[in-house]
Amino acid sequence: MDFKDYIRVIPDFPQPGISFKDITTLLKDGEMYRKAINELKVMVSDLKIDVIAGPEARGFVVGAPLAYALGVGFAPIRKSGKLPGETIEVGYDLEYGKDTLAMHTDAIEKGQNVLIADDLLATGGTIATSINLIEQLGGKIVGAAFLIELSDLNGRAKLPGIDVFTLMNY
Repeated sequence: MDFKDYIRVIPDFPQPGISFKDITTLLKDGEMYRKAINELKVMVSDLKIDVIAGPEARGFVVGAPLAYALGVGFAPIRKSGKLPGETIEVGYDLEYGKDTLAMHTDAIEKGQNVLIADDLLATGGTIATSINLIEQLGGKIVGAAFLIELSDLNGRAKLPGIDVFTLMNY
């Protein structure tokens, strides 16, 4: 099955020269969305996963249903100031600037096996920052799962030693 048939590519968004991979066209097709989550589930089924962590916002639409399908918990990773409880934060560089990610200090228990899930692996900055947060909380990264990987941006280089699972490569 070619999930790429359900991804809309938008040229020059959010800036000239960028070819944006829009997953909303996959998400709106309930059957294909279900198949994509189920395919990721199969890909990671041999891992021992206690909790899935997903960065906002598109990591929620991949990570939460994957956590549900696997019968494990979900821990949101949010931008600074968006979580109501006590948090830890890490700043990082984006393709277009800087940002800060945060997690509740009780989102991951020490020693838990954590799978990170997101829509897209590009340069790896968001995921590397997510790994930093999870490891500060005592979690052990067992892998990272994505709908899409932009191979030319070499995001895997920022994830040494981590098993990466993707449905589609561009």
